Amino acid sequence: MNTLAAKVEPRIIDLSFTSDALKVVLADGREISAPLEWFPRLRDANEQQRTNWRLIGRGIGIHWEDVDEDISVRSLLAAN
Repeated sequence: MNTLAAKVEPRIIDLSFTSDALKVVLADGREISAPLEWFPRLRDANEQQRTNWRLIGRGIGIHWEDVDEDISVRSLLAAN
């Protein structure tokens, strides 16, 4: 029996911050953490600016309007 493996694009469903990291939760249950040092705009942003985010591309990325920052799931996965 042959099976066809469908490629599923990882999608973000939630995110949070610690004092020094960005933490992302993916729809498949994985959690990714990246140091804020990798994202100087987010590192230097205040709490209100950090919490003003929205998912883009149905969860393939995150956008922060206040600091003009975009981060994709692919870039986070490639770096980890």
